[in-house]
Amino acid sequence: MADRPTSSKSTVRSLAPIAVVVVALAAAFVFTGGWLSPARLTPAKIINALAPPGGPVLGHRRNHAKGICFTGSFESNGAAAALSKARMFAAGSFPVTGRFNLGTPDPNAPDATVRVRGLGLRIVASDGTEWRTAMINAPVFAVATPEAFYDLLKASADTKDPDAMKNFVAAHPEFGAFGAWAVGGTWTGSYAQERYNSLNSFIFTDAAGKDQAVRWSFVPAAQPEAVSPDQLKTRGDDFLDADITQRVHSAPQKWTLVVTVANPGDPTADPTKPWPEDRRKVEAGTLVVNAIEPEVDGPCRDLNFDPTVLPPGMHVSDDPFPAARSAAYSVSFNRRTAEDKDYPHHAAGGATP
Repeated sequence: MADRPTSSKSTVRSLAPIAVVVVALAAAFVFTGGWLSPARLTPAKIINALAPPGGPVLGHRRNHAKGICFTGSFESNGAAAALSKARMFAAGSFPVTGRFNLGTPDPNAPDATVRVRGLGLRIVASDGTEWRTAMINAPVFAVATPEAFYDLLKASADTKDPDAMKNFVAAHPEFGAFGAWAVGGTWTGSYAQERYNSLNSFIFTDAAGKDQAVRWSFVPAAQPEAVSPDQLKTRGDDFLDADITQRVHSAPQKWTLVVTVANPGDPTADPTKPWPEDRRKVEAGTLVVNAIEPEVDGPCRDLNFDPTVLPPGMHVSDDPFPAARSAAYSVSFNRRTAEDKDYPHHAAGGATP
């Protein structure tokens, strides 16, 4: 019985580290929620700022709201296995669920009015590990930080100050490259002709534990054909869905995964800064799209293309955007799933109410 005080002290000491961890996690949760600093940027603030003037379209994604689902495979050739031990880079075929989409909060926006087109992928390895990624067709991102992105959303929605965007651009010169692409870049008439870029940097880890910063792109097999925005307006509000459905019905559509490897000193924390064209590139395999399905009750409907869902052999870099995107995507996912009754599910018999 004499050892009880010692035992009690030992128990307290053993619990102390656990208590510290719990307190730290709680503090981090409060901090990321913005509760300790009302002025701090939070995921909810970003999602709220994405809403159009009339408010969000309930039941839908808060951005990239218009899209169409597909299924297919990633045919890995094994070339990227030297860069990453991720299972889906070993030679083989891996199932894919994906989504072509437009960068708009309006699921009914006419296709010709939306400049940014996106590609979301979920690639699953045989051991159940996943790689999720969400990419866009822009060659660079618009701004360098999540805070600047929030400021961009506010400026673009400011109807009271006619100089809001002008002042934003003056304060964020990095916006120039994205703006030049948005105004003067090539438009195509098909999701199948777009190159989709990660823009954010990630870290690949090989079997020996060596880390390497990378970015990636999915480069289309279909030859891009320039179409003017005015010509696209004559094709109907939903021409992109109709086009990709017809193309895939005729033959599988393909993209080559090209991994670009950074040199020492290349910027990894700023997606507005492209890497030089002479950087090492590895063709890792082919995305094959075999079937298209409407998003309503389709396989991508309830998928969150969280860019931080990564398999062993891949992890985030010092780029702040993947974490910010993950947090914002979570808020969007939770809101839209809570609004399921407002989403236009297929009724019995296949009709859409």
